[in-house]
Amino acid sequence: MKKIIAIVGPESTGKSTLSKSLSIAFGAGWVPEYARQYLEKLNRPYQKEDLLAIAKGQLIMEDEAYKKHDLVFCDTNLLVIKIWSEYKYGACDAWISKTIQERKYDLHLLTYIDLPWQDDPQREHPHAREELFRIYENELKKLNIEYSVVKGKNEERLKSALEEVKRRIVSK
Repeated sequence: MKKIIAIVGPESTGKSTLSKSLSIAFGAGWVPEYARQYLEKLNRPYQKEDLLAIAKGQLIMEDEAYKKHDLVFCDTNLLVIKIWSEYKYGACDAWISKTIQERKYDLHLLTYIDLPWQDDPQREHPHAREELFRIYENELKKLNIEYSVVKGKNEERLKSALEEVKRRIVSK
């Protein structure tokens, strides 16, 4: 049975490292964050309209991985784009919001803010991580999405996530 898991959370909370490590541990598919690829090629500051293109690119990558693997870990999903759009621009494209309602994941792992901030040209809000974490948690609850919070540093964080995936996904 095919399963897909999204790793979501504020900036600099280890989503990329965790999603890739989980995919290796389970011999599963991995979907990197499409926004990084998109923004690296952009020769101007991104705008609200770019978020729709990023969302569609993310879904294409997810669909491709899902065709090839029974288990897929996604470094972010449309929920991340929605929250980012609302936080930065005060609104989100209707297509993104609608697609979040339609697209189902077997589990969301919400990364906690207990890792130190790491500067990156694509990161914007080092002092808003606590606020953003609350926004993520509230949004997951509002949408009635099954999720688990993943905490801890390095191996402890990975171990916690591995146990949660085994308990909720693999053992079912």
